[in-house]
Amino acid sequence: MIDISMVQTWGLKLIYAAVILIVGLYVIKLLGKMIEKSIHKANIDEAVRIFTVSLSKIALRILLVVTVVGVLGVPMTSFAALIGAAGLAIGLSLQGSLANFAGGLILLTLRPFKLGDYISAAGFEGTVKAITIFYTYLDTFDNKRVVIPNGELSNKSILNYSENPTRRVDYTFGVAYDAAIPQVKAVILEVISRHPEVLPDPVPQVRLGEHGESSLNFKVRIWVRTEDYWTIYFDIIEEVKEAFDREGIEIPYPHQVHIVKNQ
Repeated sequence: MIDISMVQTWGLKLIYAAVILIVGLYVIKLLGKMIEKSIHKANIDEAVRIFTVSLSKIALRILLVVTVVGVLGVPMTSFAALIGAAGLAIGLSLQGSLANFAGGLILLTLRPFKLGDYISAAGFEGTVKAITIFYTYLDTFDNKRVVIPNGELSNKSILNYSENPTRRVDYTFGVAYDAAIPQVKAVILEVISRHPEVLPDPVPQVRLGEHGESSLNFKVRIWVRTEDYWTIYFDIIEEVKEAFDREGIEIPYPHQVHIVKNQ
């Protein structure tokens, strides 16, 4: 025979639990927005903001689950033991995720890069778009989205192209062996001096670097602002070629020799 009073009791508990769950999820959503706005007003780094909001929502959801379980009348000691056992099992199965979480904390603490930086890491290059609890998101130069686990990022070398305000651009220009060394250096320096974005300090360097198999190879080093790197890189290559053509400086290229045997 069904115990009506027990059904009513459990029915009320289920209703209360459902109401708390629905209201709790709504409150968590509101709190998440409030936390995000507060962090934004505090002028905290964007990466820290995303990480903190994500972590706060997870913590609030865990608290909500515990509250709902308490309303259902489950003994907290039993629930704690269950959570401990489940946590151990989940921890063993999600070692990679825990490593990614720890990696995210390390990245936000040590700050090897920030949002908007262009980095090379874990075999990929791209602009940092987001740092979440478990993953870091990059957009590559050709606009592909790369998702890298934080654990992998925190344990490997990271090359940050955007950290310093200036960068050095290196070139190698090959010319024919009959070219006059002073003339070649003067032509290249003239091209560099005309470009308004090339920094005068450190002083640009143009030196004969090596005697190649078919060319004299000149090493060129100039300094530019980081944001101007690629623009200047391509500008100088084009302008040096045009200047060599005007001055009659030959750029050697491989020749093919065809030998025809008389039959």
